[in-house]
Amino acid sequence: MTRPTHQRPTGGTNRAHGTNRAELPAPAPTRDRRQFLRYGLAGLASVAVVAAAGAAGFELINDGMLPGKSELDQFDGACDVPAVNLTSYATPGPQQDGTFYSAARQRTVGYSIGYPPGHGPGDRLPLVVALHGFGGNHANALVGMSPAQAAALKVGGTPLPPLALVTVDGGNGYWNPHPGDNPQAMLVRELIPLCQRKGLGTGHKKIGVLGISMGGYGALLLAEKYPHLIGAVAAISPAIWTTYAEANSANRGAYASAQAFTQNDAITHAQALAGIPVRVASGNSDPFHPGVQVLAKALPEESAETYFSNGCHTGPFFTAQEPPSLAFLARHLIG
Repeated sequence: MTRPTHQRPTGGTNRAHGTNRAELPAPAPTRDRRQFLRYGLAGLASVAVVAAAGAAGFELINDGMLPGKSELDQFDGACDVPAVNLTSYATPGPQQDGTFYSAARQRTVGYSIGYPPGHGPGDRLPLVVALHGFGGNHANALVGMSPAQAAALKVGGTPLPPLALVTVDGGNGYWNPHPGDNPQAMLVRELIPLCQRKGLGTGHKKIGVLGISMGGYGALLLAEKYPHLIGAVAAISPAIWTTYAEANSANRGAYASAQAFTQNDAITHAQALAGIPVRVASGNSDPFHPGVQVLAKALPEESAETYFSNGCHTGPFFTAQEPPSLAFLARHLIG
């Protein structure tokens, strides 16, 4: 498996293929990693190896070859992001929770639909489909928010334009087809039609898709496979691998086969996103970041926006990127 490299910038850059747009405040000064290794490694499995290897042990952990990389990142500030207040809501609209039998997934799945303030069932609204990460489900697809709260979110003090959000159980198969379980077909053939019968996501390209981690990859893949259906896509810390061997080494259940990886590789098929507004956000210390960088180069220049900053594959980064991602989708679905 290709060993990731990790950058340590002091701030963040909001960019569309290299164009600076905004700078985040610099994080607090970092502490010395070697001091941490001297005084703070007692709780790590690699302590004996590092003690024997000295500076070489530090480099092995720093490069991710030994356990302790995530601890080091959090110790030295690589995961620090500006705090975000997710309690700045208008009064949320109603939320509907339900289930349906999915023929595509061959099981019953749960879903939730959140309505924006002042709206409810029967209203015609743009729709955002939010895809959960690995190990998640419809109840926790968004970090720190319910679908109704997300629809009521104020971004920079300004309420989002009215839109509905739906979440659904997609399993752990990385939102791509597996034998006996096709969450992608469930989205297109079952969930979205269910929402459209309720007046949500009807009209030309009034459906956006958002995802975090595994869901971020799934969001990109859905837009690539169904560009006629999706009006905008936002991926937060998407789980992007560049080869099947890399993916299979990390998670054997992500793809059914090498052929399945080729058919569902978000990088290879990135040009299918031409004309679709795309926002991709990733932390520089996220283990998936090297793959995301490759993806960024493959995205259509005219419609893609990438945001790389300090951060890891952790809740604080996910939370910080939810408001701008939702605002991005709302702007393109409603504007």
